[in-house]
Amino acid sequence: MRFYLSTLAGHRKGVLILLGWSALEGIPAFFGGKLVGAAVDQGFAAGDPLAGVLWLLVFAALAVAGALGQRQVFARLGDVVEPMRDALVTRVVKGVLNDPTHRRTPDASAVAMITRHVEVVRDATAGVLVQARALLVTTIAALIGLATTAAALIWLVVLPIVVALVLFGLMLPSLAKRQRDAVMADERTAEASGAVLTGLRDVAACDAAAEAYQDVATQIDQQARASVVVAWANSLRATVIAIGGFAPVVLLVAFAPPLVASGQLTTGAVLAAVVYLTNSVNPALHGLARTTSTVVMRLMVALKRLQEAAPRNTGEPGQEIPANGDIVLKDVTFSWSPDAEPVVRGLSLTLRPGDHLAVVGPSGIGKSTLASLVTGLMPPDFGTVLFGGAPVDLVVPTIRQHAVALIPQETYLFTGTLRENLTLLAPWATDGELIEALTKVGAKPLLDRLGGLDAALGHGGEGLSAGEGQLLALARVFVTSASIVILDEATSHLDPAAEARVERAFSQRDGILVVIAHRLSSALRANRVLVMDGGRPLLGTHENLLKTSPLYGQLMLAWDPTHHEETPLPKR
Repeated sequence: MRFYLSTLAGHRKGVLILLGWSALEGIPAFFGGKLVGAAVDQGFAAGDPLAGVLWLLVFAALAVAGALGQRQVFARLGDVVEPMRDALVTRVVKGVLNDPTHRRTPDASAVAMITRHVEVVRDATAGVLVQARALLVTTIAALIGLATTAAALIWLVVLPIVVALVLFGLMLPSLAKRQRDAVMADERTAEASGAVLTGLRDVAACDAAAEAYQDVATQIDQQARASVVVAWANSLRATVIAIGGFAPVVLLVAFAPPLVASGQLTTGAVLAAVVYLTNSVNPALHGLARTTSTVVMRLMVALKRLQEAAPRNTGEPGQEIPANGDIVLKDVTFSWSPDAEPVVRGLSLTLRPGDHLAVVGPSGIGKSTLASLVTGLMPPDFGTVLFGGAPVDLVVPTIRQHAVALIPQETYLFTGTLRENLTLLAPWATDGELIEALTKVGAKPLLDRLGGLDAALGHGGEGLSAGEGQLLALARVFVTSASIVILDEATSHLDPAAEARVERAFSQRDGILVVIAHRLSSALRANRVLVMDGGRPLLGTHENLLKTSPLYGQLMLAWDPTHHEETPLPKR
């Protein structure tokens, strides 16, 4: 909520402009009953129809002015709402990126947050700024107008309205809970559907269509039940408000005639009260309650859900400055949950500039987790990871981000020129440096085929092969000043010769190179090899590990280096 309000406060000028036009919009509600009463008392009832018509024309003119104010509110709305929406989307994306449990699979619930919850906040904010604001202004203006026109009737109107609003307020916590249940049911449906859609091949391979259907159907049924409960709660709310809005009219009909007969009220004052009730107070009361129980309630629930997904406040950013370029892991252990077996267990490792380390082991054994620990993306459960003598997560972010580069297996290219894609991490790089980087990693033929650095790339590298995309991602990092480079199967779509060329190019940069190996040939090119097999990792040279690691020896015995299409490391 603080983030939401601070975002709106950042556009204080736009909010103040909306309030200014709101005042103009509320003028007809304040003067409407007065002008109608004057038209009766000073015009038609006094035998001067022309005066009555003139008073009504004044009312019409004020109504036009109020419509102009409402039009300006809609025109200025985007200046407040759209920046707030962009800030919320950014916050959700940061939250997902900072959640280590969503690093390998699409996060369907996060998509639901962006496509549903953020849009709910956007639409609800617009609704509050347009509907609730206008209804609140109208209600206050009408009640003030009624109090100054027919003070004797004000208690007949205020008392039932206050009772209805109190009852409605008591119902709000229950409405909020039911609305949240509906939102969570919607997220679970999106998550279940997303899991099935992304795993269709596995569902088909395991003949699990019935189970997958049942899982999604169960979530849909729960979502339907939650929606029905919300509908019943809203119907009860509508009944309370309807009674609160109808009761003042009944009381007015019962008590107004004696007051007129006694001379305490004029006929015009009674008619003014009727106008205030039927044209302003009653519709505004219904609209305000409807907006509160739907728009505002959905807004509060969506904001609460987005808060849960927002990145956690980890305190001040790191202030440590590394003394050198060494990476040191001391007895590092990490597991994905307190009850799970560690994927990294008791690892101690020192890497210095010039080191070239290959990490081998079956898929899913924790090699990519190690990369995240080294880069500071995830903290270890036990032990420490030091960069230049300082905990890596406490190093000044800009220093760490420039010094450490992680290239994943997935390739991220965006719409733009080849130059724009290559200079994403090094905007200072010259064309000569870009061409040199492309040449070093073996992408010069691709540059020539595309037609130079000004060639346009489509979204996600459309039109490029997976291997060509990886070459561009590698060149993008090669041109940077990163002294620690981690290739997390970043050459998986290249042939063995191209992979060897890339690794040699990075190893010659005089920094630290860590290769999460896709092929065992990477181990032959490295100075040292780290074998991960589920127990305590083993570190050594190729020759030493052949003698000390049964897994490494078995992998090497099964590997045929003369085979052109080298077999990747096996899955666990």
